[in-house]
This record gives sequence, structure tokens and C-alpha cells, in this order.
Amino acid sequence: MKTVIFACVHNAGRSQMAAAFFNALANPASARAISAGTQPGERVHPEVRAAMAEVGIDLSGAKPQRLTDELARGASMLITMGCGEACPYVPGLVRDDWPLEDPKGKPVERVREIRDEVRSRVSALLAREGWAR
Repeated sequence: MKTVIFACVHNAGRSQMAAAFFNALANPASARAISAGTQPGERVHPEVRAAMAEVGIDLSGAKPQRLTDELARGASMLITMGCGEACPYVPGLVRDDWPLEDPKGKPVERVREIRDEVRSRVSALLAREGWAR
């Protein structure tokens, strides 16, 4: 079982979307995802919860969490989400950066575009690694 960590600064938007799509689309016997942030926010952004609900994914129970050494232990991949200099580095993990715009405070139309780009990138990752359902 492979574990992928999706990380952004506040763990309240992009990384939450990515982990939710990953876990919905991945073969659970092959891989799972968790999301975390370097400076976690209080809650998932409401506009992100709404956009994900439109595609049948409920993030109402999701809570931002800090990316810690303990959380990263046992993971095989870290995907950062356009956090620039604030992006974490975890030794030993395969790392990729997806330069995605932060959806916080954006109009719903833009949040949908970001959501759809996240889903597309997650689908491509799952296909490339052979982890899709």
C-alpha cells in the first residue's frame, strides 16, 4: 500500500480536494492519500466544500492538519500544491509540485476550474502509477 501526501500551506483547499479525489478514484488496495499543511487553517474553505459537493464529495468532516514527521513516516510520495517557498521538503519522499492557484476567496466559477484541474492531475497520477480503480 502506497501513501501519497498532498500538501499546501493551509490544508484548506487544494490539498483537501486532491486527497479526496485520490481516495475516491484510487484502488484502495494499492494506494491512499492524506492531506496536510505547513500552517493549517481552522477549516476547509467553504467555497471548496461547496465545489466538491457539486461532484458528490463531502468535505464537511475534513479538518486541516499539520504536516509532521510522524505523518510523513511511511509515505512514498509528497505532492506540494503551488506553495512556493513555504512548500515542505521531506527527505526520502518522491516529490512533485503542482502549481495550482489557491481557491480561497475566489468566485465559485474559478473554484470549479481549480477543482477540475486537481481532478485531472489526480487522474493522471493514478493512471501513471497504476493505482486507479
